[in-house]
Amino acid sequence: MKNNKAYIIAFCGVCIAMNIVLGIITSALGIPLYLDTLGTVLTAALIGPLPGVIVGSLSNIITGFMYSVSDIPFFLVNAAVGLIVGLAAKKWKFTLPTALILGLVLSVVCPVIGTPIGILVYGGLNGSWSDVLVVALQQTGHSIFAASFIRNIGSNLIDKVGTCVIGWAILKALPMRFKDNFVHQKVAQ
Repeated sequence: MKNNKAYIIAFCGVCIAMNIVLGIITSALGIPLYLDTLGTVLTAALIGPLPGVIVGSLSNIITGFMYSVSDIPFFLVNAAVGLIVGLAAKKWKFTLPTALILGLVLSVVCPVIGTPIGILVYGGLNGSWSDVLVVALQQTGHSIFAASFIRNIGSNLIDKVGTCVIGWAILKALPMRFKDNFVHQKVAQ
């Protein structure tokens, strides 16, 4: 049943909903593990980079229309997650070491993309307790970019490594008969 479009569309829809719901829940709880790219990681690792980019982008665009249009530009961050994870999973198996390395890579790439967006949209502050760090770093002479980037690296390190490891565990736990419905999966058995 490889390449079953109905399975692919349904899985992508579930992953978009997962990104949105997990982002809302973790934001409400105020924990540093946002998990708002978990659906993107699952899609990209199981189906490929283009579906990963689409799921990531739509997640942020839908959330932006639901809550704040100013959040829409952050779709670029989620799209980058889909592209990077999808390309890596296409080349190598999505094993625990691969997930850890991808989490580390994403913890730098995502702030590189997201920090300028955050500065343009929100002035570099995100309304969380971590704004104290940004303000403190600015008072010691750091630019708003440097202060915001340092904060973002810290939170993304926890989030992206955690998200990739959780994604790997979920994909590993899925039965092979389920994974057989998808085009491209080099998920460790």
